[in-house]
Amino acid sequence: MDNYFLQNNGSDWELKKEGNSKASKTFKDMNKTEATQAAAQFMKNHSGSLKIRKLDGKFEEERTYPKSKDPKKSKG
Repeated sequence: MDNYFLQNNGSDWELKKEGNSKASKTFKDMNKTEATQAAAQFMKNHSGSLKIRKLDGKFEEERTYPKSKDPKKSKG
């Protein structure tokens, strides 16, 4: 499964595939919520894990696309 990271890069948000030095997508003039929604749209055409980072770079959340490929099966 491919890993993608959504992270802040100054005034922009970047979506990078793990191992790539260049961003797959750059979301300009968007806040974090808007960038997360745009990244979710991108992930509809790509299978993998979206790892979202806070403004300080720390890990916040992970989402799997498509949902059916989520390896975690928990009731929580």
